Amino acid sequence: MLKTESIKILIIDDEPDILFTLKEICNYCGYEAITTTSGKEGYQMVQTLTPNMVIVDYHMPEWDGLTTVKKLSSLGLNLPILVLTVDEQQETADKFMLEGATDFSIKPIKAPDLIARIKVNLQIYEIQKQMLLKKEEIYLEKGISYATLKVITDFMQAQTEEVTFEEITIGVNLAYQTVHRYIQHLLKNDFLDVFPIYGNLGRPKNKYRLNPDFSPEKL
Repeated sequence: MLKTESIKILIIDDEPDILFTLKEICNYCGYEAITTTSGKEGYQMVQTLTPNMVIVDYHMPEWDGLTTVKKLSSLGLNLPILVLTVDEQQETADKFMLEGATDFSIKPIKAPDLIARIKVNLQIYEIQKQMLLKKEEIYLEKGISYATLKVITDFMQAQTEEVTFEEITIGVNLAYQTVHRYIQHLLKNDFLDVFPIYGNLGRPKNKYRLNPDFSPEKL
């Protein structure tokens, strides 16, 4: 694993007070924080500073978050990209993930949530890096990262009983929108068993469990 003091995080946000807050959070965790208010400048900085992770705001002038993520992904560096947004819609999350974002943090910023997201995304980055070194990096389909998928399936394999969507989201420290996309992928490929929970009112909730014959080699 990476040593904390060697980790560089590039923060791209056009609001100086947000930049200050994010930098303080990163410094508290022992990370080196590099900041810019421009998506275009951030794109150029990534090529020269080689950060371990990028945090990008959605709404910015000139290059917005979506354009910035698309440009960063085009570099082929497989960096984890955490998007800051007030928009919780799944449609928005899907657009970002198709362009290469790995996770989301909802504004207003909550330090414990952001720290958890940074840590798990750095873990994903390290998995991807190791896979690259072994020439084994795989993207199962556009918008689906093997490393993120493995974080989720590893968590589910460690459970002794069925878990709800909310429990998965909390357990892996990834955003709701991120987990939703990967759960849908697992369901589509028949990797999950679904157990409806019927209550007195409203639609039933579901619990999920990996199929008994599931193995990581099947991903």
